[in-house]
Amino acid sequence: MKKQLSFAVKKWALLLAVLLWVFACSDNSSDPPFSGPPEFVTPTIVNTFDHDSTSFTQGLLWANGLLYESGGLYRQSTLREVEIASGTVLNSVALDDQYFAEGLALFDSRLVQLTWLENTALIYSFPDMTLQGTFSYSGEGWGLTTNGSEYIMSNGTDRIVFRDEDFRVTREIRVTIDGASLPQLNELEYANGSIYANVWRDDKIYEIDPENGAVKKVIDCAQLWALAGDGSQSIDVLNGIAYRPDTGTFYCTGKLWPKLFEIEIP
Repeated sequence: MKKQLSFAVKKWALLLAVLLWVFACSDNSSDPPFSGPPEFVTPTIVNTFDHDSTSFTQGLLWANGLLYESGGLYRQSTLREVEIASGTVLNSVALDDQYFAEGLALFDSRLVQLTWLENTALIYSFPDMTLQGTFSYSGEGWGLTTNGSEYIMSNGTDRIVFRDEDFRVTREIRVTIDGASLPQLNELEYANGSIYANVWRDDKIYEIDPENGAVKKVIDCAQLWALAGDGSQSIDVLNGIAYRPDTGTFYCTGKLWPKLFEIEIP
């Protein structure tokens, strides 16, 4: 009797262990935060398009088959709606001379555009781009994107701040690459559970874990820089990342670049 009971207990213990193992293997709702050295990759260029070389590109996003672009500089800042294939500006809103436009995000049918030193984010209706109001914040404004429930913002340091729909800070991460700080974070884009970032005066894009700030992948875009100009124009740094979910590709350009690139990231 004792042997039968012991066998039954072992059988049920084994069955329970198997069930727990199956449950653990099937529970893949979230990946653990990334750690370790990043992967280095080179993007594949899918298409090349014309881009307005007078645009000092600060923010870029894709929506409804069009690009929406924030162009900077004092007395030249704009919000633009752009046809991708031709580079034609379909609609443009000029900012007041006091503003230097920066990052741009689309959140719940409104476009939000940062300004550099003015502590002000401009709120526009989408898609008609009518100015509706402002948000206020402290510090500099550089890059802006959204994960669908939060704004994600950079300020030129190694910090990324998360904000709620009313632009209140909810949390912050420090961005590191293999343990070392990565400062001067600029334009941001959120895609496939990661943050993609330009770094000022750098020809790379960095894929960042939004949970702990670790750089998971470094995308070397030196070839884009080399192909962006023909030598007759003075181009500035790589800046502008827009993800297109229906194709899984990214649009990239730079400040005063005459070219826009559609790329695939391995």
